[in-house]
Amino acid sequence: MGEQRTPLLWRVMRAMNRRGAAKAIGSGRGPQDRVLLLTTIGRTSGLQRVTPLQYEDVDGTYCVMSARGPRADWFRNVVAHPHVTIRVRDRVLEGDGTPIVDAAGLADFLELRLQRHPVMMRMMLMAEGVPPWAARPRLERFAAGKAMLRIRVVEPSHSDAGDV
Repeated sequence: MGEQRTPLLWRVMRAMNRRGAAKAIGSGRGPQDRVLLLTTIGRTSGLQRVTPLQYEDVDGTYCVMSARGPRADWFRNVVAHPHVTIRVRDRVLEGDGTPIVDAAGLADFLELRLQRHPVMMRMMLMAEGVPPWAARPRLERFAAGKAMLRIRVVEPSHSDAGDV
């Protein structure tokens, strides 16, 4: 059985995001306090791919969630090549991405986002058919088909030129 083709709607939305959001954020405009630019290496092409994604800073790591679950191209690229680059505001950082598909862990992330951005998140969940005041079991059922990436920033190595 072959790989399922990405629906036209997702391809159109992806193109609009890349052109609009990536351009705005890259030029210093746009929703920089909630959106980062994730640069991955294409799992098939080997080319750099840039995707704008909403993020949360969670205990010093950057977390992004895939509404399409593990089928999202950017997520599949990170599974194949975990080293990524992110642009957060005016900073460009290198990091290693860890995929997370555990429903309980994803529900924890949704609850955190609901605390930090209650209006926006309730609207997004309602658009996905989740009641605005959904209890934990409902969030876990919703999260079961989703995926998340936790990006740990890799500090550049510091070596003394005088050491041999």
